[in-house]
Amino acid sequence: MAEMPIFRRAFVVRKPIASATLQITGLGQYEASINGNQITQAKITPSWSNYRKRIYFATYDITTKLHRGQNAIGVMLGNGMYNVVKTPGRYTKFVGSFGAPKMIAHLDLKFTDGTHQFIDSDAAWMTAPGPIVFSSTYGGEDYDATREQSGWNTAGFDDHAWTHAALADSPGGMLMPERIEPIVLKDRYETQRITHPQDGVTIYDLGKNFAGFPEITVRGERGAKVTLLPGELLAADGTVTQRSAGAYPDRRVEFNYTLRGHGEETWSPRFTYYGFRYVEVHTTGNVQSLKIAGQQIHTDARTDGTFTSSSQTINQIHTLIDRAIVSNMMSVLTDCPHREKLGWLEEAHLMGASIMYNHHVAKLYAKIEDDMQDSQLENGMVPDIAPEFTVFKNGFRDSPEWGAAVVLAPWTAYQFYGDPAPLREHYASMKHYLEYLKSKSDNGYIAYGLGDWYDIGPKRAGISQLTSLGLTATGVYYQSLVAMQTIARVTGHTDDVAMWQQEAANVKRVFNEKLFHPDTNQYDRGSQTANAMPLVLGLVPQDRRAAVLANLVADIRAHKNHVTAGDVGFHYVVRALTDGGRSDVLFDMLDPAGKPSYGDQIAHGATTLTEAWDSDPRESQNHFMLGHAEEWFYRGLAGIDLDMSRGVPIRIAPSVVGDVTSASASYQSKWGKISSSWKLQDDTLTLRVTIPTGAEAHIVAPRGFDHAITKNGHPTEAHAWEVKSGTYLFTLKK
Repeated sequence: MAEMPIFRRAFVVRKPIASATLQITGLGQYEASINGNQITQAKITPSWSNYRKRIYFATYDITTKLHRGQNAIGVMLGNGMYNVVKTPGRYTKFVGSFGAPKMIAHLDLKFTDGTHQFIDSDAAWMTAPGPIVFSSTYGGEDYDATREQSGWNTAGFDDHAWTHAALADSPGGMLMPERIEPIVLKDRYETQRITHPQDGVTIYDLGKNFAGFPEITVRGERGAKVTLLPGELLAADGTVTQRSAGAYPDRRVEFNYTLRGHGEETWSPRFTYYGFRYVEVHTTGNVQSLKIAGQQIHTDARTDGTFTSSSQTINQIHTLIDRAIVSNMMSVLTDCPHREKLGWLEEAHLMGASIMYNHHVAKLYAKIEDDMQDSQLENGMVPDIAPEFTVFKNGFRDSPEWGAAVVLAPWTAYQFYGDPAPLREHYASMKHYLEYLKSKSDNGYIAYGLGDWYDIGPKRAGISQLTSLGLTATGVYYQSLVAMQTIARVTGHTDDVAMWQQEAANVKRVFNEKLFHPDTNQYDRGSQTANAMPLVLGLVPQDRRAAVLANLVADIRAHKNHVTAGDVGFHYVVRALTDGGRSDVLFDMLDPAGKPSYGDQIAHGATTLTEAWDSDPRESQNHFMLGHAEEWFYRGLAGIDLDMSRGVPIRIAPSVVGDVTSASASYQSKWGKISSSWKLQDDTLTLRVTIPTGAEAHIVAPRGFDHAITKNGHPTEAHAWEVKSGTYLFTLKK
């Protein structure tokens, strides 16, 4: 075992303090205290980054925590993503290290007389092994309370047996202030059910799958041990299985706590987390009582959106998707909170709207853009994950649908928030990546990568089966080129606009020459993805759009309303059907009988969106990559369509479909709250829309409701309206 170090620094305050500010960070993760009182409320801090490029620090106002006389700072460290080592018996996704754990701090004491006292991290600090005896982002955390040194982070502690801290080299990154909201405790889950599947084995069911850690409250003798095995699913014998997270009995994820033996003890891991619902408990020694709760964590981003409808199924799907989103909303957008915890980049743009309708992630996206820039290779390639903590091979490092996030993620953020600063800051990285893609193309056609990852074909889900790699790779290349035309204008790179237009025109021509079959009005092999993506991107000739959309619908109907599109393609299926006025088809896809569907996941007990459409228990049970229907709930069903790059950014165009009799959504925009709600009673639809002060909007009557229309009580012949701020009430009949 490798104990994590703890550090302390005693100092004397001799004059009245006007202010006291502590700037600090620890690699990989840290927790700081002043005079025994913890000041770091954030979890899993600092933010993960390429530590050779940038290191994030936090600033704390500790004025009220100091007093005249003796004071002390205490710091605990964990390995985090900074130091990932292989440990026999414990799960590890990859092995990689920037060095041994270390910290840096700067305390500025300003006195009322105008003078300052500075305390920095130097050899005057003292260090000793701490009670955390194992720390791993992947394998878990072990804490031995018998090794605690009472009062170690207070002024009066005797540290003569400790050693002076050694000065350490930086991994090379520039120190920068944290730019995202902190990761904090967001919810608490109490045990819902306790079972005993085997002698000496107790299972605690917390009721929901979530990202976080277990909290134990325990009594027992000194040296007794509690072992916690968290998992998403139970095996056939009722015990916890970690198979869905890639861990097995010989390399598992666990948390261990050794009791100090003095009354009631409460503990939870500090420097790692996991995605789980169940906790399997084993004890050794005399453990007299034990209670377990779950602590959910995620980035403390503001809630921007609300959604509800009359459909219990739709509401459940909305919850299913959003729970997966927040489970993976850390200092990167992780793919899953257990197996990998890596920032796979396709989700940042494909799921961008679905995330942003619910949560204000402008700061998180700006940080992700930095991660992509820091991970970009000299030749312009952007790897599939950022930060690139490990280099994947066999096609998992360079896929255009992933790398294009360097353009399409900040572009999506601009469409929602209207802030051009991140686009200006990263324009060079975007341009360099598109130059790289051009170099990899055959006259604009790109045919490599992962394609429509996890589509549903005859084989186990993985690399695209139903759609040619060239369709999705060239498609996102074209999409990026079109976005760059506006990006160049808003960032002042107007000389580049013609270049992007010319390259986009060439790619469009080549795309259609290679992939469009005018005799059948099908693209590629006619998959859902193959026909949807060109429709959304404007690649389909205008006179063929209706026929291609009809082919998309026909394929969906032929599959009995089941989806076949994967991680990349379903985003475009949702948009093609929404924009094409076929929300009725999308509604039918949400809950058809049997696999694969969202409804089937719920029917089989999922509480977060699963990695595979068919809820394969061998795969993650907490992935948000297939959650694109969330965008439709806001943009299609409730009808709030926001795009700050348009002349009129707000468009309200709800869809009345299926057996849904009401839908309501709101979104906190830069101007204020936008809301749209409708209710259907018999053949009369009531639509209420609120546009905030300073904004304008385009409102469109729902399809099929074109009789006896009134606007704020006055009859109107119109079916669409340009409006300024205010609240508008419409009634419409079929």
